Amino acid sequence: MSEDKQDLISQIKSLQKRVKELEADNAKLMSQVSKCSCGKIEEKLDGSVRDSTNSSVEGRKIETGGHNPRKKKVVERMKGTVNHHFKRYVALKVMYFGQRFYGFASEAQMEPTIESEIFTALEKTRLLVADKKESQYSRCGRTDKGVSSVGQVISLYLRSNLKESSTNNNSSREAVQGKQIEGEIDYVRVLNRALPKDIQIIGWCPVPIDFSARFSCLAREYIYFFWSENLNLLAMESAGKKFVGEHDFRNFCKMDAVNVHNYKRRVTSFEVSPCDMRFEGNQLCAIKIRGSAFLWHQVRCMVAVLFMIGQDHESVDVINALLDTERTPRKPQYTMAPEIPLVLRSCEFEGLQFTCSSDAGQALRVHLQNECQMYQLQAAIFHEALLSCLPLAKDQSLLKNGSVKKKVSHIPLFSRPTEPSYEERRAKLDSKREVEGHIGRYNFELKPTCHVPKLPDFV
Repeated sequence: MSEDKQDLISQIKSLQKRVKELEADNAKLMSQVSKCSCGKIEEKLDGSVRDSTNSSVEGRKIETGGHNPRKKKVVERMKGTVNHHFKRYVALKVMYFGQRFYGFASEAQMEPTIESEIFTALEKTRLLVADKKESQYSRCGRTDKGVSSVGQVISLYLRSNLKESSTNNNSSREAVQGKQIEGEIDYVRVLNRALPKDIQIIGWCPVPIDFSARFSCLAREYIYFFWSENLNLLAMESAGKKFVGEHDFRNFCKMDAVNVHNYKRRVTSFEVSPCDMRFEGNQLCAIKIRGSAFLWHQVRCMVAVLFMIGQDHESVDVINALLDTERTPRKPQYTMAPEIPLVLRSCEFEGLQFTCSSDAGQALRVHLQNECQMYQLQAAIFHEALLSCLPLAKDQSLLKNGSVKKKVSHIPLFSRPTEPSYEERRAKLDSKREVEGHIGRYNFELKPTCHVPKLPDFV
């Protein structure tokens, strides 16, 4: 009986060994298939979306707002769809209006995002040469839900029409070098035909391979629009000037103690100025803030405190107190300014000169002019509706269910509850990780070193 048992164990080990060998062979074959860029597979794709530089008629077939998940899966499986083409590292300047998007970055797992729409357009136009990582994709700013931009910059490898290249024996694709523009794909025109109306490419520029849209950026400028109403603009500007310079802005942001450990940022300029627009005597104004980099929600937190100062709820000196993190290690709880009026105005780089063909530039101008006229028509309709409203009764008590809304009393910032400090957050994280480490070691000790299948009982 003992010999039968030993024989059975031997057979099981032999089968397990064979399974491992088959799994290794399977992985090897799958790797070879994933690298295949056979032209026959490419021909099976839907041919309705071609290079828009070759046919303006076919360019019109691209649906700007649509999404074909079946086609996307095919493109994702064919990782090297255009890996037999020349490629070029370029920077794209992007304009978008963020009202309907869940922010710029696609990592938030919420759709739609600006980034996901851009990559959908890149797939449709066959400009991608690889996935995000292999394309060396980077973005300058990661704007939040509802925030717009007229100067966002991204960089990545795209397909090129040029043949001059720097060959690399370790790569199946050849990268075009230099600043030549003539004869290149009209990236602006091609992409804008495939993008939705609220996302447009303004220009493109060839960049060196060590360029990063995030880390090569010298300065970013934000603009925040607001109606002046009864705000004290002089006090707001005086307070805003205190932001200029290098400070610890942990009390003016949403703290991310897991990933961010340095909260010092440099603001280079601050300005409050009127815009060329009024409504019933109310002046539209703008806050312009320029700096090397900004923290998560930093601008909206700064504007929120400035509004408190403009309403005479807080003194100008509250800025000094919040910037002094030794005196104020915990951020008082307050609501950020709304996201819709915030615009990423520009991202500045050394030596970059964005270009755009005359045809693409004219098409973009016509598109934006039409959008402006449409919104002005809508504003005129709303204004007419406003004029058609019934006049308010002088005596509010005569109105049925009428009541005068009580003015919400302001609670001073330093009388409010506070959020945990950075040190307290880190201590909590470290404690949690230590507990998880103990649990992991405990489970590892309980786990058997190998799995032996249950053998049948012998009589």
